[in-house]
Amino acid sequence: MDYNKTAADILQQVGGAPNVGAVSHCSTRLRFNLVDDGKADLEALKRIPGVLGAVQAGQTQIVIGNEVVEVYGALLRLPGVGVGAATAAPTGEKKKRAHPGRVFVDFLVAVFQPLVPAIAGAGILKSLLMLLTVLGWMDPKGDAYAILIAIPNAVFYFLPLMVAVTTATKLGTDKLVALAAVSVLILPSLTTLVASDTGLHLFGFAVTNVNYSTQVFPAILAVLFLSVNERFWTRVSPKPIRIFFVPMMSLLITVPVTLFVLGPLGFQAGTWFTAGIVWLYATLGWVATALLAMLLPFLISVGMHKALLPPTINQITTTGKESLYNPASLAHNISEAGSSFGVAIRTKSPVLRATAISAGISALFGITEPSLYGVTLQNKRALLSVLSGCFAGGAYLGLTHVTSFAAVGPGLASMSMFLDPDNPMNLVNAGIGAGIAFVVAMAVSLTLWKDSASATLIVAHDPAATADQHTVTAVSPAAGIALPLSEVNDPVFAGGVLGAGLAIVPQSGEFHAPISGTVAMVFDSHHAIGLTTDDGVELLIHVGLDTVRLNGEHFTAHVAKGDRVEAGQLLLTADLPAIAAAGYDITTPIVVTNSTAHAVTPIAPAGHVAAGAPLFGIAVDAKESVDVVS
Repeated sequence: MDYNKTAADILQQVGGAPNVGAVSHCSTRLRFNLVDDGKADLEALKRIPGVLGAVQAGQTQIVIGNEVVEVYGALLRLPGVGVGAATAAPTGEKKKRAHPGRVFVDFLVAVFQPLVPAIAGAGILKSLLMLLTVLGWMDPKGDAYAILIAIPNAVFYFLPLMVAVTTATKLGTDKLVALAAVSVLILPSLTTLVASDTGLHLFGFAVTNVNYSTQVFPAILAVLFLSVNERFWTRVSPKPIRIFFVPMMSLLITVPVTLFVLGPLGFQAGTWFTAGIVWLYATLGWVATALLAMLLPFLISVGMHKALLPPTINQITTTGKESLYNPASLAHNISEAGSSFGVAIRTKSPVLRATAISAGISALFGITEPSLYGVTLQNKRALLSVLSGCFAGGAYLGLTHVTSFAAVGPGLASMSMFLDPDNPMNLVNAGIGAGIAFVVAMAVSLTLWKDSASATLIVAHDPAATADQHTVTAVSPAAGIALPLSEVNDPVFAGGVLGAGLAIVPQSGEFHAPISGTVAMVFDSHHAIGLTTDDGVELLIHVGLDTVRLNGEHFTAHVAKGDRVEAGQLLLTADLPAIAAAGYDITTPIVVTNSTAHAVTPIAPAGHVAAGAPLFGIAVDAKESVDVVS
């Protein structure tokens, strides 16, 4: 991939540098906050080499995959995009007001996404240390363990400070002042006084005794309030004294309000979130895990899964474990891998096979966007295999009450997140559940996949899409003048609403079967007959336009519904002169009503065609095809 060209093309299709308010990235996506989301051309973005997908959900998100860091770096090197990129609408333009839901999701992503690397790294390190102690390879009372375990413990203990920085960054407030305000919540000398028998009071009000270490919501509320204070004091204070007066007054007001009101409120909000998840899991049990796993492909595709990060992180940092989102993610991630590997085995397209193998490996390690955008979301059969694996694996993980102990994307490299020293079977069941998800998804993928039904291959005009097909021929049901459907004086047929095909202006009133099959339908008015071939082609012969209004007059059917007919067999007769005399157009369309599944290729040129002469070809799967008399 040419990172510089990809970055330049992306910038152009999001409206150029003046339209970029801010840009960041997560593990697989570029995330743009645009001045005007309407200027982003999502379809053009999807066509850029190296781009797997593009969606708008709170932000304009462009899915790159495993090379997102390189593309992001190239993007920052472009003029007007790096540090100091536009954060307001250009002169003369007013920034459009975003939907409140999108603003909320954008805020959550901006606050919690930057925390993931630190939390994930700390969580995995902690679980690995637990594994070493369980195996007896490290003494939990030794100095080495004490030093190493301090690393993840410090990450979680000082989590409120990290949240303060990310929240301040998003709100555009002073990060160090925000850090100072929140640090009071975990200042050892203050927490000791608050926890003492006498407690701590101000103006007769007691400070609530809350352990704010590992908490996220109190810090968010504190910085939100600080940002309001900071803007107010900046506006009213004299410029010469702003340097000290604004932070002094902001801290002086923010810290007491946080200690007495916002801190306890944020703590309670976290408690409610945790209680809600526990209630959901207790009420629905394994069904909750299976359903969430099945929802994740769709949530991830629009970035809405980020809204699940706050309660998940909060539950792990406060209770030390989580039993819904992470197990569901494990089932989904591994299902994506199984489905992708199944596609790689079945497809005859070298391009899709390479994409599926790469995407499957990424999914095994917890990164599913390459699989989602490159393989499964574009192909219904692959998506169905993912959902099957999600349900089977999620159900097992829920039934066995698998619990996670770290906030990280579940995958092969992070399976230690399920290690529970008090319950060794927790890790075993996590592995079994992942195996079930993989096997079921792969088996369904191997069973259902057909290159000829792949939207990815069809749109790309990949030869593999037609490698398993051959063409059968539909013949003219009567002698006459052939013409394309677009010239038929009926918008339904001319517009291809009923399907692709050709039409004839018949010169004979005898209409024969264009292809062998079974009579699926004979209209009561006998003016039209539907055939279904053994390979699933649905063909309609419609004699005349609007002739249903004749109520069967001048038509005689020679077959009935359910009859087996061979190509060339007489289906119906019509008194064409009488029909024409009644004021009806005798043009007869012959259409494949399921032509979305069976491509139609005209054979007969415009002009005279004999009865039984080839009219058009129909693509059918080779393994399903039958010999057709033409």
